Amino acid sequence: MFLELRGLTKRYGDTCAVDRLDLDVEEGTICCLLGPSGCGKTTTLRMVGGYLEPTAGSVALDGRDITGLSPEDRPVSTVFQSYALFPHLTVVENVAYGLACRKVPAPERRRQALEMLAAVHLEGHADSSIQELSGGQQQRVALARSLVLRPQLLLLDEPLSNLDAALRLQMRDEIRRIQRSFGITTLFVTHDQEEAMAIGDTVALMDGGRLRQHATPEEAYLRPADAWCASFLGHVNELDGAAGPVRFREQDAVPAADGRRSGTVTEATFLGAQRLYRIDVGGQEVLMRCRDTDVFPVGTEVRFNIVRTITW
Repeated sequence: MFLELRGLTKRYGDTCAVDRLDLDVEEGTICCLLGPSGCGKTTTLRMVGGYLEPTAGSVALDGRDITGLSPEDRPVSTVFQSYALFPHLTVVENVAYGLACRKVPAPERRRQALEMLAAVHLEGHADSSIQELSGGQQQRVALARSLVLRPQLLLLDEPLSNLDAALRLQMRDEIRRIQRSFGITTLFVTHDQEEAMAIGDTVALMDGGRLRQHATPEEAYLRPADAWCASFLGHVNELDGAAGPVRFREQDAVPAADGRRSGTVTEATFLGAQRLYRIDVGGQEVLMRCRDTDVFPVGTEVRFNIVRTITW
């Protein structure tokens, strides 16, 4: 494996923020650290970046133990949640900052910075001030500043959290495009389930400082490791069945005139392209997500089939 975390632990007195974490990330892939606030994902990222010293365990990159190295000595670049751009520098000067610290001559660092700005589609803003840019453009400057150093590993700490909903979707795709074009191994911290599944080649679910499951997004969603993993990635319906509980996602309850199960609609919510229904099935509650054309008024009976179940 390209990135190997072994027994990684961080304690603050009696509090264990990260507890014996083992995680492998393949070269050229994005692994999303996903979990609720306080689960240890950002602490893990900071230990990988060298900003926090582990209480125990190790971090290895491409077969080399980097646990004891300072951040500047690691072949790792970090994009922080705040972007940490310099307002007194132009866009190209921000991107070239790390190269200046490495004593790269001015003409060469400007050339490399301009090349990187072109890669993130900001070549026309090279001499603009940071304040002139939108939030999404500032994020791309932060990415360019990290990538121009040609790191082996890129760390992204909640990079989309400061953007509005529409821009988050746009930048989600942009980050994936940039990552693929550079083929750079990436650790991406987020608390947003949809974001993690859209961006990650793999998803590492954390809770209480521990790794609960590391899998592809599809496997984590359809074959969760346990009940906590299942519910964190989305609501899980549960109905009684002949052989035990029948568990399924909202979209896997599909309305059908001859459906094998039925219930009474107790609540209906219009979501634009979809409708969400709350259904009473013999005293058990089911959420059903349908097309916007599937209209069932509150109080009416609806029949449905369960087209896919999940197990753990």
